[in-house]
Amino acid sequence: MLPRRAGAWADGDVILSMTGFGAASRELAHGAVAVEIKGVNSRFLDPVFRLGDDFRSLEPALREMVAAQVTRGKIEIRLGLAREPGASAPAPLSVNADAVVRLAAAAREVVALVPDAAPLSVRDILGWPGVLADASPPADAMRAEALSIAAVALAEFQESRRREGAKLKAMIEERVAGVSGWVAKIEPKLPGMVAEHHARLAARLRDALGAADDERVRQEVALFGMRIDVAEEVSRLTTHLAEVRRVLDAGGACGKRLDFLMQELHREANTLGSKSVASEVSAAALEMKLLIEQMREQVQNIE
Repeated sequence: MLPRRAGAWADGDVILSMTGFGAASRELAHGAVAVEIKGVNSRFLDPVFRLGDDFRSLEPALREMVAAQVTRGKIEIRLGLAREPGASAPAPLSVNADAVVRLAAAAREVVALVPDAAPLSVRDILGWPGVLADASPPADAMRAEALSIAAVALAEFQESRRREGAKLKAMIEERVAGVSGWVAKIEPKLPGMVAEHHARLAARLRDALGAADDERVRQEVALFGMRIDVAEEVSRLTTHLAEVRRVLDAGGACGKRLDFLMQELHREANTLGSKSVASEVSAAALEMKLLIEQMREQVQNIE
């Protein structure tokens, strides 16, 4: 039974890592057919094939098999026929005597009709179809077995990507919770921090400008208050965090979308830190950026 297509994984909440490994082998009459598939992260789907001489013609079929289940990543596929130590030597070639007799009779008839015709050489006889009998399995049958083994290896590869993806999802969810915790910690304090800073600023301006310039003091305080207001950044942080959770729950090939969200989260956290007028908010913004950077690094491994 072939493994599920990529679309089947996307139907649930499965996150797939671009890193994975799968292997399968099977003993045949003349050796073991072995398949290894491993993947690492890449912006696009980049399959690389290392195929033995007997299996080079399988590259298009293998490429189609991989593309049906993988959308991103550098995928290396190795497929070859290997003999186990101590395995018996290949069966010797045997001559089909009946075919040689028929070929010789036909050659005599030709010579009778065309006396100047060159006689058959041993090379001519051995090269004639049906003269040599090879005990090796038919090439088509062996290639069909190889594709079947490759399907098993691909299923194991997908399962390893699913396990790794589950770990990545749990790690990202933990960091999302951490950033949300910092937002929840500072958000209720922001109005008081801003009001306190306004009061200190107004007092300093009055000392500098005098009571007669009360209107100008209010204008300056209001203008500065607009520059240090971080309510919008906090709101966008909350929105982006909710979207990260939604994308993780939806699953599927979501790596590029998560990468975009990490950029947006970092932008808002950076702006929050630069506009901060309180050390507590600056420290929170720094902790958020560290958590977001940890998420961004791991998102690079998600398909």
